[in-house]
Amino acid sequence: MPSDPVQALAQEPVDHRFKGLPPDAGQAGLTVGELTAERRSLYTGGFTTPVLTLDAEALSHNLAALGTYAERHGLAFAPHGKTCMAPQLFRRQLEHGAWGITAAVPHQARVYRAFGIQRIFLANELVDAAALRWVAAELAADPGFRFVCYVDSVRGVQLMDRALAGRPQRVDVVVELGAGEGARTGARSDEDCRAVADAVAGTDTLRLVGIAGYEAEVPGAEPDSVRAYLRRLTGLAAEFDRAGRFEGAREIVVSAGGSAWFDAVAEAFAELPELSRPVLKLLRSGAYVSHDHGWYTRLTPFNRIPEEGGLRPAFRLWTQVVSRPSPTQAFVNAGKRDIAYDLGLPEVELVRDPLTGAERPATGIRVLKLSDQHAWLETDSAEDVEVGDWVALGMSHPCTIFEKWPLIPVVEADGTVTEYVRTFF
Repeated sequence: MPSDPVQALAQEPVDHRFKGLPPDAGQAGLTVGELTAERRSLYTGGFTTPVLTLDAEALSHNLAALGTYAERHGLAFAPHGKTCMAPQLFRRQLEHGAWGITAAVPHQARVYRAFGIQRIFLANELVDAAALRWVAAELAADPGFRFVCYVDSVRGVQLMDRALAGRPQRVDVVVELGAGEGARTGARSDEDCRAVADAVAGTDTLRLVGIAGYEAEVPGAEPDSVRAYLRRLTGLAAEFDRAGRFEGAREIVVSAGGSAWFDAVAEAFAELPELSRPVLKLLRSGAYVSHDHGWYTRLTPFNRIPEEGGLRPAFRLWTQVVSRPSPTQAFVNAGKRDIAYDLGLPEVELVRDPLTGAERPATGIRVLKLSDQHAWLETDSAEDVEVGDWVALGMSHPCTIFEKWPLIPVVEADGTVTEYVRTFF
């Protein structure tokens, strides 16, 4: 068995756990690696609908785009792994220069560690005693492991200190600055941040190493308000440094940046004054890896700075028309169990004739609503689709697309499947 846990994924059997994969592969007892080696065609290789795919070229393009952007702007990069929860993609992100991987909850961090991730930034206050003890044990067992998490309340610091009492390794923490009243988590005021920092200083279990936040949570986020928030963030970092609050830190962590405002983050972090220690300017965008066909297509900063690059939608969900009860109505065999819908209904992209393989634009076809296992299509004419046609859907919100599919074929332009991406939600 390979000692590399990512390589070991190739030894999993192709079985009933994985939607859309060829039934004959399971009947033959093939492993994922053996199926990969066959380089089957998505269209003629026995795949069943619905089946989610990732475009190989778009995936490679997106991985390179953010890696290049971060390097160009002097940013470290810890992409948010909760988007894909895919160790194969984590490895490729690290190969493109990522500092580490961001997590939101302890389960995600445990998955990361199982696949050898050495640097984890947990963008939440961690007050679960069992999880904190696990973190402490990982730090004790592996001197090369780096872990940083949020603190945003005095109460949270007290709970963390109690859970970690008697452990030899301090846990590195950053104060989370909330994005304003009505926003999500984080200490709301600068004074609240100072109180949290004071609480950390009063412990023997935690070490304050920086300031962090999430600019997309600014109420009514627009360029001026986002920049104002980021200036508060960097201003607090400088203030805390002058006050000696980062004593014991090897470097000062300043972190922000989702997938909608990383240009503003780069701009604000470039204006940071010189501090007493090296500064880790940490960007955390996650959705870029696959991008999407709606929400992030509209929100990506590359719309504002096209000269800096761009992203391509990598997902495509192939469904099949299973009913055509009227000239204006059709149903495909994928619904809420297969399709992300929290940020809008999917867009119909292509129609493929199952007999000839000819593809055509999905003109005049719209998704009206979703049932559990059906998408309701409205069509302009009786000729738009027929029973048996393959219909490709584009979707919004990578986080809720990935989570519905435990094994995703990666497809080249000619339909050849070259890889299968395993997810762990």
